[in-house]
Amino acid sequence: MARRFTRRAVAQSLIGGSLLPSALQAQTAPASFAVIGAGVFGAWTAYLLRRGGHKVTLLDQYGPASSRASSGGESRIIRASYGADEIYSRMATQSLGMWKDLAAGSGRPLFQRTGVLWMAMPGNQYANQSRKALRKLGIPFEDLSPADIRRRYPQIKAVPGAGAIFEPDSGALMARQAVHAVVEAFVRDGGRYVLAHSRTPSGSGRLSRIELPEGKPVEADAFVFACGPWLPKVFPKVVGNRIFPTRQDVIFFGAPAGDNRFEPPQMPVWIDFGDNRGMYGFPDLENRGFKVAFDLHGPAFDPDTGIRTVGAEKIREARAYLADRFPALAEAPVTETRVCQYENTSNGDFLLDKHPDFDNVWLAGGGSGHGFKHGPAVGEYMVARLTGAAAPVIEPRFSLATKDTKQSRAVY
Repeated sequence: MARRFTRRAVAQSLIGGSLLPSALQAQTAPASFAVIGAGVFGAWTAYLLRRGGHKVTLLDQYGPASSRASSGGESRIIRASYGADEIYSRMATQSLGMWKDLAAGSGRPLFQRTGVLWMAMPGNQYANQSRKALRKLGIPFEDLSPADIRRRYPQIKAVPGAGAIFEPDSGALMARQAVHAVVEAFVRDGGRYVLAHSRTPSGSGRLSRIELPEGKPVEADAFVFACGPWLPKVFPKVVGNRIFPTRQDVIFFGAPAGDNRFEPPQMPVWIDFGDNRGMYGFPDLENRGFKVAFDLHGPAFDPDTGIRTVGAEKIREARAYLADRFPALAEAPVTETRVCQYENTSNGDFLLDKHPDFDNVWLAGGGSGHGFKHGPAVGEYMVARLTGAAAPVIEPRFSLATKDTKQSRAVY
């Protein structure tokens, strides 16, 4: 029988005991900032800096949430289960409220409350740690038995004996649309957006400007490089061997005509911890198809030149998985494919820290495949660090010093 756990007020901050100072209430004098990279981390940082009254220029070489960016594509999961890593559960909860506010202000359905279903075998440590953390933080979830899954989602053929955690308030963010909405809000508030390619800064100490091959330099009091998978290219000596972009394949399958079993609310976002293939996916959103994605890290990938077509072997792998878990889709046609990339740090923690050679240059990246949902909280964290508002809390896990040169992912 399903067991339901309800919400109490989540009073903890993403770091500790009180909410981070809001960028909308910054107490420091206005300053000028340049944010390089209009993905989810950069866009939210620029937007919240501007809301704090600062002069902000946001730059991107390909455009916000482009098809080559880690923030591009149709959809991303937002969920609170993070095993024992409560910091990310808090960040996700904080961010969800901000995403909802953005959606309401933009008039777009940027958040789809599909729920998130975590399937796992009994005794799975990550699932058990997630249950404990969700209870502690007052985040609602249901504990589903194998019989509950079969009754509620007969279109899913879960691993025999697998139960699930179901987060009813979680779901999908419409990724590209959501980043565009942040950038549009930033520009409406008086921010400056520029399509441009920034050169790697040279020297050390205090940076006064960044050079743009396409136009005039951009001057600012401080600079944030939120370049996603390009961070290793921009700063090869500092980040080049500490962030690892990997190829990640995504495939959309078309459901049978007139069959709504794979649309919300009949189908949630799902994550399969009961299977060793590392799969997750989305219901059919916006009639694009049933999305199947591979979470296991793929091969190294160049975001500029990597080939973004999915090969026949990956399609066969996805179809074999569907035959096992979603048998009604085993022969479904492929409606779309997509190749994105994770930019993995050594352990999966974000990189949100000052550049070691510059007094006023900051690095924001290392989303590691799970970062999109946290964009608003990352933006607030960066603004607090950049402005010094209300003695910001510093999280050691986000430091450059904790990023190794060998991958050993610990955050999922």
